Amino acid sequence: MHKRFLSDILPKILKISPVILLSGPRQVGKSTLSFEFSDNRVLLDDVGVRESAQKDPILFIKNLKKPVCLDEIQKVPELLEAIKIYVDERRRNGDFLLTGSVNVLDMNAVGDTLAGRLIEVALWPLSYKEINNSLDNLVDLLFSESFPDTFFNKLPAEKIIENIIAGGYPSAVEILDPEMRSYWFSSYIATYIERDIRDVGEVRNLPQFIKLFNLLASRSANLLNIKNLANTAALNEATTENYLSMLEMIFQVKRLQPYSGNFSKRLTKTPKIYFTDSGVLSHLLNVQTFSQWMNSPHSGAILETFIFSELLKFISYSSKNINFYHYRTSDQKEIDFILEYNNQVIALEVKSSSKVTNQDFKHLIDLKNNCKEFYLGIIFYLGETILPFGDQLFAVPIAMFF
Repeated sequence: MHKRFLSDILPKILKISPVILLSGPRQVGKSTLSFEFSDNRVLLDDVGVRESAQKDPILFIKNLKKPVCLDEIQKVPELLEAIKIYVDERRRNGDFLLTGSVNVLDMNAVGDTLAGRLIEVALWPLSYKEINNSLDNLVDLLFSESFPDTFFNKLPAEKIIENIIAGGYPSAVEILDPEMRSYWFSSYIATYIERDIRDVGEVRNLPQFIKLFNLLASRSANLLNIKNLANTAALNEATTENYLSMLEMIFQVKRLQPYSGNFSKRLTKTPKIYFTDSGVLSHLLNVQTFSQWMNSPHSGAILETFIFSELLKFISYSSKNINFYHYRTSDQKEIDFILEYNNQVIALEVKSSSKVTNQDFKHLIDLKNNCKEFYLGIIFYLGETILPFGDQLFAVPIAMFF
């Protein structure tokens, strides 16, 4: 079993808040992790337990032995109001550990029920640091003085891509046969994604929803054009936006907002859209092997999606309040990712090549010349050596994520 970043973080949070919500997609290990910290576990997937909770939520919560872990809380959102009442009467830190594969706080019926009483933490699919039993937070490292003088294991490009295609879901990572892994992903989509969507809201036409989900795959790592997506999916824009929001609520896709720094450049206001797992994305794009990745028109997007998902995990698990953006100017100067912390800006590009030239840094240099908070500019590439390209500019192997 892989040790998770949250294994050290969660017990500390349990000491400072009466309610903790551990949220994230299905099959990432939320139940396994939460069970480490609670002897009393209530599974709301169980129909009998669920009906009992729905019949009298206040009595149900009152009679539970505390501390307690309520697994899949989105199944009975009525319990959140009952938990609020209980906490207000007897506030004791660590009493309630909730898990949810739906972002229950965004559900219409819930609203701000537990505002001021709850801390939410997200558990994402395994990062490759976790898979390799290293809990070094790469984002923290980039903002530290120890970069670039840092050790990492060198990996050939083929091995890196094979790992990216596998993604980070624990069960998928353990399946070494690409064909068998494809069966797992197909089952995951049919069993869990379609089930969780029903918990989020009404989907009148499930085949249309799945069609939209598949169409999004070819748009991962690109600007989100709702109108174009709606036209292609033969849906109206309101329905398209609703379905997209549902996918965000079950942690399958995420919008990355544009950077809006304080300088004279005119910047786009359009977000980019990313899948949160490169394995699910590769499956939807019919990429199962290194050779298929090499020949795929989506190879760059798969690689960028992987870097996005890993950065998202590191930021989620960091104690630093790090802002995460993409960057695009009106004159088409584009940078994949911007990290912002403590008046320092790190600009990150992703390149699916084993070689980097000065020309590749042109947009990073433009940002450096126009942003006084510029701290580092990095191009992640498939080479094996950290290379300096001038003051504050580096080419860094993608192997550093492993």
